[in-house]
Order: sequence, then structure tokens, then C-alpha cells
Amino acid sequence: MENSYPEFFEFDFYIVLLMLLALIVLVILILTPRLKSMKYVTSPILFLLSGIVLFQLPIPWELPELIGEPAMLKRITEFGVIVALASAGLKINEPFKWITWKASARLLLITMPLTIGITALLGWWVAGLVPASAILLGAVIAPTDPVLADDVQTTDPGTPDGSSARLTLTTEAGLNDGLAFPFTNLAIAVAVMGLAPSGWFFDWLVIDVFYKIIVGGITGVVCGKFLAFLLFKFVNESRLKIDHGVFAIALVLFPYAVAEFISSYGFIAVFVSACFFRQKEPDHKFQKEVHKFSTTMEHMLEGVLMLIMGGYLVYGVLEPLTLPMILLAIVIIFIVRPISGFLALIGSHLPMQRRWVISYFGIRGIGSLYYLAYAIYMVDFPQSDELWAITILIVTGSVFIHGMSAKPIMDRLDIKEDNELQTD
Repeated sequence: MENSYPEFFEFDFYIVLLMLLALIVLVILILTPRLKSMKYVTSPILFLLSGIVLFQLPIPWELPELIGEPAMLKRITEFGVIVALASAGLKINEPFKWITWKASARLLLITMPLTIGITALLGWWVAGLVPASAILLGAVIAPTDPVLADDVQTTDPGTPDGSSARLTLTTEAGLNDGLAFPFTNLAIAVAVMGLAPSGWFFDWLVIDVFYKIIVGGITGVVCGKFLAFLLFKFVNESRLKIDHGVFAIALVLFPYAVAEFISSYGFIAVFVSACFFRQKEPDHKFQKEVHKFSTTMEHMLEGVLMLIMGGYLVYGVLEPLTLPMILLAIVIIFIVRPISGFLALIGSHLPMQRRWVISYFGIRGIGSLYYLAYAIYMVDFPQSDELWAITILIVTGSVFIHGMSAKPIMDRLDIKEDNELQTD
């Protein structure tokens, strides 16, 4: 007679997620203050290494299959990105002045398409990816990451944006996570209908490029103004008390839900909404409180995702890699982004050193994992195992390479920029 009782020590992913979340909270409480004084160690590095150790323990961990069950990872990474986008938008003190966007506009209009095109070409030519998968690889590694880039982002609300390099990297990461969507949808269209543009180009251009970007931006404007009115006008005048944590969640979820409901880009809406909210009552204490809570959520999700990625590394996600694929990942990190970034900044107002710093810190992370999970969730892509292997190798490399160099490089740059301001 079969035993109908559940087996002892049987884990499903939900239980694993709760355990990881509890560990993250403890680590944030105990170790994060100490990490700020450490030069070469960042929280993503710590969490990734912890995940590698944790998933080697003799415990029957279970993680969702990257090919067969992308929905779970898609949702977790999705929430991580939108929280980080809201946090990034709240950091920008003057988001609607041209000086804020002078450099990042070049990165969005030149560097991003160059990165996608060159990566897709190299993916096809060097790594042997079919066209649809090569285009998808270019799309998923194009956005810089607002989640893992905390050490190179600009200052918190209420503090002047003293570093042009930090401000440029923050504004770039704020928008290019949304602007990668059209290219991801382009890869999906090619996977479904083939390379011939006659079957998909018009719909893709009108809907995925123009409609979704424009409507996502408009949605962000409306939601940001509405939430600012709700908090600073209605709540203040009625003398109601409102919890900043609850409001921070609303600032993240409301514009995203509205934008997605009308089939536009929620990532763009969240960032734009946070920017407009930031403009209303910029010196109000609630700005700092909302940002602080959103940053706490961001760090928690960052930790969970890095621990999970460590688990995938232990479970052999990199096994499909070939030598050409490894070389491709190295070229993307050290050549494609830095060169395309530097080319875009030629003729800008930035000094040479700052151009190289901005070009170098093309940090890849949670956004790349989201876009790949999203695309595989939507369509059965060829060479999905290879795509996951290359993407996770690039993200892992970025976590260590950019993470270990972020504090030394940015601290030196901050000192130089401070000296320049004092001289002026």
C-alpha cells in the first residue's frame, strides 16, 4: 500500500524562495553596513557567491527549469526591475533639463542600437546562433542594469547630482530597460515569421516601437502627476497619515499595471512616473522616505535573484558553452559596450576620462535575465540553452568585473569631480 503522506525534506520553489528571502533580510541587516566600507566587494558579489555555496549543500533544492518553466523567473526578475526603475527615477533631481540627458541620450540613440547590432552579428558569426536567437541575444544584453549598478548611480533624493558620470549612467539605465523591449519583440517576430520583413515589419514598427513607447511614456507622466497630487495635495490637505512603504509599492505597481493593461511598456511608465513624482515637492521629506523603502525592496530582490543565479551556476547552466561562446561573452563585456559607448560620446561635453568610465560601466544584470525569460516564455526559441548560458555568463562576469572595480574607479572619479567643482 502506497504511503499517502508527503515525503520529509521535500522542497518546492516557493519554499526555497521564502528561505532565500529570509536569508537576504538577515544579510542586509547584518552585513550591508559593513559592505559600504569594503573596496572590492559588493552585495551582488556576496549574494552570488553565497548562492553558489548554498546550492552545493546536500539539500534537495528545486529551481524552475529555465526552458520549461520561465514564467516564475520572468515574474521575479520583472518585479526586481520595476522596483529598481522607480528607485532610479527618484534619484534624479532635475529629470526634465537637457543637461541631465545630454550624454545619456547619445548612449540610448547610438550605443544601444550599436550594441544590439554588433552582438547579433557576432552571435551569428562567432557563436553559431540562428538569426532569431542572435537578435535576441543582442536585445537581452543591450540594457544596462539599474539593479546591480547601485555603486555607479547618482546620489539619493535631496543630494545634488554632483557627478556627471553617475548621473549619465543612472538616466541611461532608467530608460534603456524599457527601450530593449522593441528589439526583444523583433527577435520574437523573426522566430515566428522568419527574417523576411514583409510579414512583421509594419506591425512591429507601429505597435512595438511607436505605440508602446509613446503610450508608456504618457502613462508614466499621468500616473506620476496623479500620485504626486494624491500624496502632496489630497493627503496633506485632508491631514491623513499614509505609510511611506505602502506608497512606495503603489509608485512601483500602479504605473506598471496601467501601462501593461493598455498594452504599452510598463518599464518606461514606472521610470517616467518616478521622475514626475520626484519633480513635485522635491524637498519634501516623503521623497527620501519613499526612496529609502524602494531601495530596501530593491536590495532584497537583488539578493534573492543573485542567490538563485548562484544555484543555476551550480546546476550546470553554463555546460552548453563552447569556446567561441566564451570568447563572445568576453568581447561583449570588454569591447562591444566600451567601444560603442565611447563612439557615442565623441563630441560630448564630457572629459575623456569620464567618457571611458561611462563606456566601461555597461553593467548587465537582472534586466537581461528578464528579457530572456520573457522571450522564451512567449516563443519556443531555438538554442535556448545556449542563450541562457551566454547571458548568465555575461551577467556573472559583469557582477564580478564591474562590481570589483566600481568603488575604486568611481571614488577616484568623485574626488576629481569634487576638485573641479571647488576650482570652478
